[in-house]
This record gives sequence, C-alpha cells and structure tokens, in this order.
Amino acid sequence: MQSNFNVSIFPSRDEMGTAAGKCAERMFVNAIKQKKGGIVRAIFAAAPSQNEILAFLAKSKKIDWSKVEAFHMDEYVGLPADAPQGFGNFLDAHIFLKVPFAKVHYLRPSGNPEKNIKAYAAELKKAPIDICLMGIGENGHIAFNDPGVADFHDGETVKIVELDNTCRNQQVHDGCFKQLSDVPKQAVTLTIPILFKSEHIVCTVPASAKAKAVKATILGPCSEKCPASILRLHPDANMFLDAESGKHVSEFL
Repeated sequence: MQSNFNVSIFPSRDEMGTAAGKCAERMFVNAIKQKKGGIVRAIFAAAPSQNEILAFLAKSKKIDWSKVEAFHMDEYVGLPADAPQGFGNFLDAHIFLKVPFAKVHYLRPSGNPEKNIKAYAAELKKAPIDICLMGIGENGHIAFNDPGVADFHDGETVKIVELDNTCRNQQVHDGCFKQLSDVPKQAVTLTIPILFKSEHIVCTVPASAKAKAVKATILGPCSEKCPASILRLHPDANMFLDAESGKHVSEFL
C-alpha cells in the first residue's frame, strides 16, 4: 500500500477551514458518484478544531446528504445525555441536524456500555468507511487514542479508555469545560485501525496549542507515542494547518 500524506498550511484559520471543506466536499461528491445510488459512510470528529470545516460542509449545495451515513468517533463516559460537551450533541449543533443525512449513528456509552459499544462496532464493520474527518490532540491523539493507550494493531473496533491529563486539560483549553475536575476521566473511542481503514482522511488542525503535536506527527518517528503519526502511512490522508499550528514545520514543507 502506497502512502499519500498531503500537508497544506494556510495563513489564517478561516482559509484553512475553507480549503479543508472544499477537499472534503470533493470527496463526498466523488464518493456519491462512485456509489451510483449507494450510501457513502463517513466518520466525523467533534471538537472546536472542526468548527470551520463543519460550517463549510453544512452550507454545501453540492453534497447530496441523503446519500451519506454518519458516525462519530468518540464520546465521553458519564456526562448527562443533554450536556453540550457531548460529542453527539456537538455534532448535532454543527452538522447532524443541519443537513438531511440518510442516517446518523450515535455512540451512546450510557445504560449498558458493553452492549452499546458492540452494536456500534457492528454497524461500523457492515461496510467500508469512505471518508473520515478528524483533528489531532495536543498530545498527538486521534479520536481518544492517547499515547499509552494507542495501538496501531488494536484488535478492538470501539473501546472504553482512560483519558490522560494532557488530553483532559486540552478540553479546558478549548473552552469545553471550566476546570480539569469537570472533564470526564473515561471515554469511548474508535480505535486506530478502524480510523486508518477509511478510504479518505481529512485532518484539520488549527492553533498554536497543536504546533508541537503537528511537528511530531510530520517530522517525528511513526510511533504510538504520537498516534497521529500513522497518518503518514495512509494512502490518502490530507492535513490542513493554519500558520500557528504549522509554525514548526513550514520550513520543511
């Protein structure tokens, strides 16, 4: 399998989001054409880093969303069902309830977590994933696969993980929670192999807080110590940066 890892840096966050949105829009349009009436399956990340790309896609007039089935890649354990920090709720507000998807699959760890996780994993494995929209964390995580938890050869599709403090502090930095003690200590996440199997990946990473993780992803070893580094091996991964997130790598690109 030949890798095709493309990195682009833009002067502003808005320009980054527009470029990432246009890239994802082309992917959706092309995938829908290739399916010839079938359903395109896509995974969405929920984070402030995704605000611009989701805003672009929610306004797109080119995508027939009735041909798209949506998943999201992670969710906190222990939050109230209506908590705005919940990733399903975030995506409802930014795109899931703004366009007419064929179907949206919600990752619900409450009630019977093991049963719900198995059901979600079964849905994911019914057919290949065409498109994955993601970011990376300050610690280089993708979804909630933090260093120390990330496994490039994970045998699970969806699992419960303990969040490390860098990851939890990021949620405070992003303005999602007021203080560290408010951030859940556990989450449910799609594992790295299922994310990596997506045919196309659009990874949108703004802000200076991500600059070190971006450098490790692009220039460091391909290692589970920086889970996002696996994107370098993907056959079609596209990373979009702004000037702040790309400040440590711009001279090498």
